[in-house]
Amino acid sequence: MGTLAHDIPDVRLPKPLTWLWEFLKHELAPYPGRALTVARMVLAATLVMIICNTFRIPYAFLGGIYALLISRESPRATLSSAGTVLLFAASGVAYVLVSVQFVVSVPLLHFLWTIGSLFLAFYALTVVTNYGAFVAFALVVSIAVSIWERHVPAETNVEDTLRLSLVALIAVVVTSGVELVFRRVRPGDDIVVPVADRLAAIHSVLISYAEGRSVDKTTEEKVIRLGMLGTSTLRRALRRSDYSSQYRAQMSGVVALVGTLVDITTALTQLSFEPGNIDQEHLRSLAAAVASIRSDLMYRRIPASIRVNTQVNTEEESHGVPLLAEMENIVALIPEAFAGSQSIDEYHVDENQAPSEEMPRSKLIAADAFVNPEHLRFALKGCFAVSACYVIYNAIDWPGMAIPVMLTCFLTAVSTIGTSRQRQVLRFAGFVVGGLVIGMSAQVFILPYLDSIAGFTVFFVLVTALAAWFMTSSPRLSFFGLQLGAVFYVININQKFARETSLTVARDRVAGVFLGLLMMWLIFDQLWGASASVEMRRVFVSTLRLLAQFAREPVSADIRSALQRTSALHDTINTKFDNVRSLADGVLLEFGPSRRHDLALRDRIRRWQPQLRALFIMRSALLKYRLQLPGFELPEAGIGSLQAYDECSAQMLENIADRMEGKTSQGRPVSADSFALLEQIGESCRVDQSRLLLSEHGVTFVPLLRQIDRLTTRLANQIAMEMDRPD
Repeated sequence: MGTLAHDIPDVRLPKPLTWLWEFLKHELAPYPGRALTVARMVLAATLVMIICNTFRIPYAFLGGIYALLISRESPRATLSSAGTVLLFAASGVAYVLVSVQFVVSVPLLHFLWTIGSLFLAFYALTVVTNYGAFVAFALVVSIAVSIWERHVPAETNVEDTLRLSLVALIAVVVTSGVELVFRRVRPGDDIVVPVADRLAAIHSVLISYAEGRSVDKTTEEKVIRLGMLGTSTLRRALRRSDYSSQYRAQMSGVVALVGTLVDITTALTQLSFEPGNIDQEHLRSLAAAVASIRSDLMYRRIPASIRVNTQVNTEEESHGVPLLAEMENIVALIPEAFAGSQSIDEYHVDENQAPSEEMPRSKLIAADAFVNPEHLRFALKGCFAVSACYVIYNAIDWPGMAIPVMLTCFLTAVSTIGTSRQRQVLRFAGFVVGGLVIGMSAQVFILPYLDSIAGFTVFFVLVTALAAWFMTSSPRLSFFGLQLGAVFYVININQKFARETSLTVARDRVAGVFLGLLMMWLIFDQLWGASASVEMRRVFVSTLRLLAQFAREPVSADIRSALQRTSALHDTINTKFDNVRSLADGVLLEFGPSRRHDLALRDRIRRWQPQLRALFIMRSALLKYRLQLPGFELPEAGIGSLQAYDECSAQMLENIADRMEGKTSQGRPVSADSFALLEQIGESCRVDQSRLLLSEHGVTFVPLLRQIDRLTTRLANQIAMEMDRPD
């Protein structure tokens, strides 16, 4: 299979500076909606800074960081979560004020309280589903902890702790006001419109090849840019949105499939081939299918099932269009992402839908908060890193480092980008540019000549715009913008509200940022780090086993406990999918003797993952029949046959996971049993005139099972063939 030019930069671009220039050119290129998002971020952060400086409200740097982080989301998501953000910020302040009074006078208890509070803040970072809420809670708790380390009257500490909630209130109110100005009318546009834009670019490329002409330069550059941008922004927006869990899961499947199509289309533009007459017919049919899906999504319709001719023989592949059969398979999977659905709007418009006929709606706390060990592992690592910093700056009696250390550790942890090498480069690059080049240089060469808030505002806007533009890049670069902006704010928005004549404060804050970066790098990337390729394989195998477990659900006869368990599994599997994609991005930045093998594994997993996600979505739709929800009842014989089939299908997934881990599967192959079990299920439904057959859902039950069986079998065969093939 062809690979993207930027996937193997050390081969295609031997000069590091040339590769870096091309990388930055694609990452920083404008795209639809980018300038508007940057304008929202800059306007919100600037207004917060002006208000805090005008009324002399301390910790204004925290308000600017809030504005940048919250404004990066869609207007709808920001507005809908404004109240939750305030609630969590107030909860953080209340927690500190209530609990600290029991420990403030006992040094040992105070130390243990500090460590426990930092652990709680890191745990909130990973289990709270509302993005703004967990940022507000974690930052408020971490800064409040450093406030109560000062040897000043308790009344002063109480006042400053309360001011943290005031800054959060100002940031949320200002940001919400800005979002109201830029608000879009139709819910879901923040997801559907970018997907439609990608489908339009794919359609243009397919039409060009179908008509026997080369792709024009503008379209080629657009496809390459979309491929570089990836789908991480859309996946992040879905994960942090307040849409129902079913809508998020299904649109996540669509986003993953469309992202794969963009990658393949980008690869096509880099290859040389001559499509024959049969290839052109395939391309026209495929382009029509893509246009139909795009139209359905834009008009909020469920895309109709698509049958494409995927029978491309070896001779055609040798001189025709490479990757065409794979594109046809992926396009055919997109409508299947909505298996069991009647309308897209039912997930986020119709609030009166019967709760028994939909998946549980998204919750404030992740359903797997207390069952997924990854949350605990993340909190322990974060707490270890920030606690080490806390011990160090107290041991050397350098209190000026406290707040920068806390901010750095928690903002670094907010990023879910890539792997150790990627995070390390972005952290220190943002520190150097934001802290040394811009931050401290401004203290010496620029700020002494600015004698009014108007002059400082112009400078603030320019730096914030630079940071915001980087933040709206793909995750390969976005954290650089956050780090740049945060370090600049910490250094240059001081607490004196006057010209700073000494570099001591800037020195302390730069040192604090450096210490925080150093400890996060040491703990997260060195002591507990692993190569991206190893982690990617491990997480993908874990996803296969979790999906096998999901296929066996429910294992409990109690409907309430069954729903809770399946909801937790549902969230965990979605998180695993996002982790695999993020780790796949990180593989590109790892070098060494195993690089070629790692890139080959990355290419395989990126091709398997959309199919696995589609299988997961169809399994989610089938769960209603296993739960016997009203309107989805099966006859007794059908229930037994379905359970046997699900066990057979789950075992097939377990065998795939064993093969990827190099284990030998025990027992006879189970794929041969699945067809016979499907026939038993269909026969039992035909013989028994159940309510299922008389309902609108009955006509989709057996076809849904057949789609699941075909996809599971095909995925098992593909992985078996690829794992047996030498790299």
